[in-house]
Amino acid sequence: MTMRTVAAVKFRTSQKHYYFDPEDIEIKSGDHVIVETTRGTELGIVRGDLLEVSEKEFGKTIRPILRKATQEDLLKEKEQLGKRKEAVRQCKQKIEEYGLQMKLIDAEYTFDGSKLIFYFTAEKRVDFRELVKDLAGRFRMRIELRQVGVRDETRILGGFGTCGRELCCKGWLTDFEPVSIKMAKVQNLSLNPGKISGCCGRLMCCLKYENDVYAELKTGLPDIGEVVETPSGKARVCDASIFQGVVRVKYIEEERTREHPERLGTDLFEFKKTDVKRLGKSGKGRAGSNAPDEKGITAEIESALRDEIIEVIPER
Repeated sequence: MTMRTVAAVKFRTSQKHYYFDPEDIEIKSGDHVIVETTRGTELGIVRGDLLEVSEKEFGKTIRPILRKATQEDLLKEKEQLGKRKEAVRQCKQKIEEYGLQMKLIDAEYTFDGSKLIFYFTAEKRVDFRELVKDLAGRFRMRIELRQVGVRDETRILGGFGTCGRELCCKGWLTDFEPVSIKMAKVQNLSLNPGKISGCCGRLMCCLKYENDVYAELKTGLPDIGEVVETPSGKARVCDASIFQGVVRVKYIEEERTREHPERLGTDLFEFKKTDVKRLGKSGKGRAGSNAPDEKGITAEIESALRDEIIEVIPER
């Protein structure tokens, strides 16, 4: 099996690592290098030690590192970074002149100076052909306007999260993974949008980090409001601890009938999730199954409490 040495290279505008062949160039982590990409010649920084990979495993052609970056290259990049603000200012001015419904986020010069890229957001499709012609005549280079989403906007602008740390998407996150409201429910978090949304207005990426652990710990754990069979009889779950793997229940003193609501005892009893049998929301269970009905146990219990179908026996 043919093995090749590759180096992970990171570029200023992305947290992803791209792999290049150093060939005979001696490089180490932290070195600035010049590489050839699909966008042209770019300056990047080597991250981590060199890796030995098989050509079959890598599955694609590895571009070579052209050379180490010189002091002149670093000064050139610094100069281009300084020119970005002026490019953004002029582009914003032209956007206002043309009356385009778009929000300019940032600008970026490619290292070889052949292209100027503008990043923007817009709610609807924007016809910016005249804007591109105007900018191309002003800057005397190829112009590219690239529309990004709100998450990418936040990653470009940066900021700090409610945790007080730098935003994950700006600091280290390489890809945006799907995040759903179900993850917040699994972790028993408040469903208040203000508490589970990030600076971008979307669900926080960190909801994904511990979701698999919560899902594993919740396996077999009865939901609040569910009926379970305990060693001493049927009971309804009033509280559950994911990390301890226990449920706290109140015994059912009287079953629900047409004339009377269900009556629960006042004392709480604690059981491990392995010591109880799940009977579902109705308490009748299903033959050959120890799983609850999947139609929203908690919602039905809350509705039953409102309608006084379930009654808690007061303390004497």
